[in-house]
Amino acid sequence: MGDFTNNLEASLHKGFIDKEYEKAANYDPQFLVNRGQRRVLTSILEELEKSQSFMFSVAFITESGLAMLKSHLLDLKAKGIKGRILTSNYLYFNKPETFKELMKLTNVEVRITNVEGFHAKGYIFQHNSHYTLIVGSSNLTAKALKVNHEWNIKLHSLKNGDIVDQFVNEFVNIWEQSTPLNEAWIQSYKREYDLRKQTDPILHLAEAKNTYSQLDIQFVITPNKMQERALAEIQSVREADNSRSLVVSATGTGKTYLSAFDVRAFKPKRMLFVVHREQILKKAMSDYKKVLGGKDEDFEIIGGSVKQSNAKYVFAMIQTLSKDENLRGFEPGEFDYILIDEVHKAGAQSYLNVINYFTPKFMLGMTATPDRTDHYNLYELFDYNIAYEIRLQEALEEDMLCPFHYFGVTDIEVDGHVLEDATLAAKLVTKERVKHIIEKIFYYGYSGQKLRGLIFCSQKEEAKELASALTTMGYLSVALTGETSALEREKQVKRLEDGDINYLITVDIFNEGIDIPSINQVVMLRQTKSSIIFIQQLGRGLRKHESKEYVTVIDFIGNYQNNYLIPIALSGDRSQNKDNVRRSVKDTSYISGVSTINFEYIAKQRIYNAIDATNLTKQTILKNAFEELKNRLGRAPWLKDFVDHRSVDPYVIANKNDNYYHFLLKMKEDIPVLSAYEQAVLTMLSAEVLNGKRKHEIYLLDLLLDRFAVTKQGYETLLTELGIYVDEETLRSVERIFDLSFFVDRDTLKYGNKPIVEMNDDSYSFNESIATSLRNNSFFKEMLLDIVYSAKAKSGRYDKERPLTINQKYSRRDACKLLNWDNDESSTVYGYKTKHGTCPIFVDYHKAEDDEDSINYQEEFISRDIFQWSTKRNRKKTSPEVSTILNADQIGIDLHIFVKKDKAEGTDFYYLGKGTCQEETAIQTTIGEGADQKPIVHVNIQLEEPVEHHLYRYLIDVG
Repeated sequence: MGDFTNNLEASLHKGFIDKEYEKAANYDPQFLVNRGQRRVLTSILEELEKSQSFMFSVAFITESGLAMLKSHLLDLKAKGIKGRILTSNYLYFNKPETFKELMKLTNVEVRITNVEGFHAKGYIFQHNSHYTLIVGSSNLTAKALKVNHEWNIKLHSLKNGDIVDQFVNEFVNIWEQSTPLNEAWIQSYKREYDLRKQTDPILHLAEAKNTYSQLDIQFVITPNKMQERALAEIQSVREADNSRSLVVSATGTGKTYLSAFDVRAFKPKRMLFVVHREQILKKAMSDYKKVLGGKDEDFEIIGGSVKQSNAKYVFAMIQTLSKDENLRGFEPGEFDYILIDEVHKAGAQSYLNVINYFTPKFMLGMTATPDRTDHYNLYELFDYNIAYEIRLQEALEEDMLCPFHYFGVTDIEVDGHVLEDATLAAKLVTKERVKHIIEKIFYYGYSGQKLRGLIFCSQKEEAKELASALTTMGYLSVALTGETSALEREKQVKRLEDGDINYLITVDIFNEGIDIPSINQVVMLRQTKSSIIFIQQLGRGLRKHESKEYVTVIDFIGNYQNNYLIPIALSGDRSQNKDNVRRSVKDTSYISGVSTINFEYIAKQRIYNAIDATNLTKQTILKNAFEELKNRLGRAPWLKDFVDHRSVDPYVIANKNDNYYHFLLKMKEDIPVLSAYEQAVLTMLSAEVLNGKRKHEIYLLDLLLDRFAVTKQGYETLLTELGIYVDEETLRSVERIFDLSFFVDRDTLKYGNKPIVEMNDDSYSFNESIATSLRNNSFFKEMLLDIVYSAKAKSGRYDKERPLTINQKYSRRDACKLLNWDNDESSTVYGYKTKHGTCPIFVDYHKAEDDEDSINYQEEFISRDIFQWSTKRNRKKTSPEVSTILNADQIGIDLHIFVKKDKAEGTDFYYLGKGTCQEETAIQTTIGEGADQKPIVHVNIQLEEPVEHHLYRYLIDVG
């Protein structure tokens, strides 16, 4: 309690008296405005996770706002934590459906106040030692929690504080006079709500804002902003005398309308639209009519019994058109504009027959997934002309898609075993699992009046038995597989759209080429095979429709080997960098708009385990990424191309293969020969500069590649102009890196055994061997420039004003280098080591189970800003190294704290910043038993800054 009180006093001093106050203040008042790191939703979730109970007082609640909290509230239920929500019927804003959703929260009691004009917005969290309040403008709605420009203040108070006492008393007073939420109250409210909706124009307008009908009408008449940009780019491709081009556009972003707008601008004499599915064809022709206008006879479909057409706008099934007798009924130049939809299928012979036969003035290919698992080079087919590209994240930012709430939920154990890749169908449809599925789909729910869902599963028998079981339980379901006829599929799709059934359960179909905009729930019951398929299935629900505000995505996560693909697919991060993938699980703020990504606790741990267990840098994965990018570019990519196209992390490739030159050789690329020494230089720069962790080496290289020599003063001037910190210790460290004196003998030999950069008369220059190579070998120079470009890009995440960046990861060797040690002493650092006025401390947070003494190390977070740490064994408080650390603050030694979750994370640790030992907490005890007992010291370390919330939860959770 004393520590909290001291911190709170310091926080209040900083927050209300002097913002420059430097004493540790970890409970500062915060202004939450939904910008940057100050988002209301993030703060609410952070407080919920550590609360003992909570009270929300909010006038308005939406289903989407509630969905953002559901998985977190379920985790709290598992821990026995309860809460209360006080809301109202003020202005009849809250829908009856919202109250039904509130009834599902069995660990949350809800009451309705009749206080006239109730418009309160406050969130109160009770913790062990204190309360936290978030009070201001945010109701419990999706936009208020994540998007709108809100004004909220976040405060902390001891339980005896007057302000929290006032808040709690006001809440309790209104609570005791309020009506408990129950089914009877909801039915009564619904009758009043429906009556008001018919007569109250304001209420009707408020509800209309949750639909997209007006948006869709406007969308048909004129292009949206994205389409305007895309149309300009397509026109630019044509103006450059190109006759073919690709548009890559996420599912649901209106690429059919986009193509129609371009046809309208092009004014072809005749146009041909080609696709593989009749349903798409009919919808496309309908959309084109809205955009192009004209007579009905101007539009005709080729398919079924219709083999030919003289219409101006022809819409053709590829299966019909590609037959030789039908194809040759047209002249090769008959159409001056041809569109190929779902063009990723163009590697099939039927498509190639059509594409190679016709000679239009312009051909446009459209797809959401150009990168195929079969490695067919679609880009080459369209002359490497990508007119426009919009992926999932960009589409969400542009508000082109229906928002979604993704829930990674925990799949059930069957007969004591968690479902795995090889689980048989019989175990996938047991009564226990069906019950579990129903519990989850009911709890997470859907938006709209009627449930219309798609369920993806992995086996045909599973689909059929599950359809039968769900139907028996009241969820009318139909199984569709590859064996189902096209006619039957269309019939069942219409039944789903009409609300006659609740679910279509599919296996290996409907990943693409199906358009059911009214789908409001997508359920994934199969392991993720690829990121492409995952996004395709997610995309089935992302089309906007007037019947829904958002789509619910429920992904059942078992012990699947490919679980690591889930965060990769959702974030769009293809770096193959494990740290990035973990970051995408623990912090999902990358998702735009009101969409959210949520993982139940156990499901999240299963993903972490899959990340740890998999090898993301397998040569086959890197080869596939290389070939994909090569197909896109029409040439072998450089490292910088991986950066520019947001593909694999260049450092991952180089680190796996010593350097990129070696990787190109393994890819059997025809490249110039480099000498053994040139290769050694590439290896050194790839290992020591490419990671971007210190900017100084990057910019010295940049200068030298431009001028071959540079004065020390010129180098320092550049660093200063760029805002990069400069001091003699760091400059000396950079010199020791480039003259190789920092490294151990093994590395020095690997890096060529002679200085790469020499210093003479206060100037830097490459050694003569490198200078000669740069003059005579343009390929070698290009490879060095490539490393510098890529290193600059990677360095953007690192602080330029200090050596180490909080929340980034570093190895022991990185610490030796960045703390300006003379030599690489990483092999002898172990848990900690004091050198050159610094002491880096490295901790594996979760010790190995086979370490008998691990429990005695007592290394854990007391709070986000206090870490309990243990010295090495056989150390006393009076031991010189321990005394030095305990008194580091007084004698001018900086303690730097590095922590990783466990050994499975590899060699890199998260940097948590500087710390100060709380000497009064130091305790000397023993470790081991009997004759093996040794002294050990435990002490609390106060961090300068509290650990970022998402990282803190990740580190302390048992994975």
